[in-house]
Amino acid sequence: MRNRPTAGRARLALAVAVVLGGGALTALPAQAAPAADGLTVQYRTSASGATADQTEPWLKVRNTGSSTVQLSQVKIRYYFKADAPNTSYRFACSWAVRGCSAVTGTFGTLSNPTATADRYLEVGFTSAAGTLAPGADTGDLQLRFYQSNWQTLRQSDDYSFDGARTSYGDWDKVTAQLAGATVWGTAPEGNDPTDPTDPTDPPGGGQTLFDDFDYGSHTDPALSAHGWSVRSNSGGPGVPGATWDPSKVTFASAGGNSVMNLETSTAGTGASTTQTEVLTKSMKFRNGTYAARVRFSDAPKSGPDGDHLVQTFFTINDLKAPMADDYAEYDFEYLPNGGWGEPSNILYTTSWETYNPDPWQAVNQHSEQRSSYAGWHDLVVTIDDSAITYYVDGQLFGTHGAQYLPERPMSINFNQWLIDLNGQTSTTPRAYDQQVDYVLHVKDQVLTPAEVAAKIAGYRAAGTGFVDEVPAS
Repeated sequence: MRNRPTAGRARLALAVAVVLGGGALTALPAQAAPAADGLTVQYRTSASGATADQTEPWLKVRNTGSSTVQLSQVKIRYYFKADAPNTSYRFACSWAVRGCSAVTGTFGTLSNPTATADRYLEVGFTSAAGTLAPGADTGDLQLRFYQSNWQTLRQSDDYSFDGARTSYGDWDKVTAQLAGATVWGTAPEGNDPTDPTDPTDPPGGGQTLFDDFDYGSHTDPALSAHGWSVRSNSGGPGVPGATWDPSKVTFASAGGNSVMNLETSTAGTGASTTQTEVLTKSMKFRNGTYAARVRFSDAPKSGPDGDHLVQTFFTINDLKAPMADDYAEYDFEYLPNGGWGEPSNILYTTSWETYNPDPWQAVNQHSEQRSSYAGWHDLVVTIDDSAITYYVDGQLFGTHGAQYLPERPMSINFNQWLIDLNGQTSTTPRAYDQQVDYVLHVKDQVLTPAEVAAKIAGYRAAGTGFVDEVPAS
């Protein structure tokens, strides 16, 4: 890990670890049920041939319900048959009334392939797309996708394609979801987007890591046997002279679930500062879905407030050499008291291509939101062959480009550390908690936040506290 200024911020990267400390553990809030309302999707194509250089589904979404819809809660799926099992695709928006920058496109693999569909393009919207009033539609979404190698593709055997539709009309072979509930269309048989996934049979054949963090302590033999390392070695990121204390990683019950707690404390000097980190011992995770339920804290559990703290969930591999192009890192980082030039609380998501530690040079893309994120949050990041997409509490937080995709597998990590001691100069001891309810990874499968929630519910209903099917890389 490293400290680094980038657009007014510095951050972590090379080391990885997590530690949990004692303290009052608050109950997990109930997750809100998805709302349902009426949507209709209209479709036409501007590339009507049996084969084409690219598939061009043009879409309009109409609100047929009685209440205004946040477009950021809408997902549309267009289903198709891959031209070959290992074919990868790229998404593009040619033009959109709401603006192409407000439209996202990611690809997924169906759990039950049919003769006409084994993949889907999922189209979504950022918060910049705004709302859709009752009776209104989005206007044109002139979309396209193509093979990454630009080979001719066959679309005549695609479930959602109809070459005869050269003007807009209702089309139920695309589906629309609103807040995770399907409200329009019929998916290929056995592939309803809102069907819960059998937790022992991940969709698309993707192997799963799930951990409910039900352990006795940081010395519990099961913690290591399940592939976790609790950091004790010295080094960055954080305050020079600080130590990483495994004993401050603890476990307790909260809201009916087992929770991992990471405690970080200081009395205003490097020698008095202890930080915590937990990470997987294996670097075997690459494309797919990563999810965790994390409780961020704005205030210390004891002592004066104000330290420049970083609370995280991320995945990372090692930098082989300065500016090495096979480096990768994907972060959620919450700064409850600011830091890196920020005056107050801010949440970052950052996708890394590479960096040079000295002199500092970074190639990354980040999204941020300047507001309090104190409390429990569902964090999801998906990585496919076209983009990295971040969600917070089911809402799209940021989409980052294909140039930041990983070339090598990574580890999964949580940590809590101090950027510096400038935010609070007191020598009175203080301690901060970050808590983790669960972690999930599904290899090579892009899940929606609703599908993540269904999968976690399935594991817990079955009494499953740990699964690791992900093969070593």
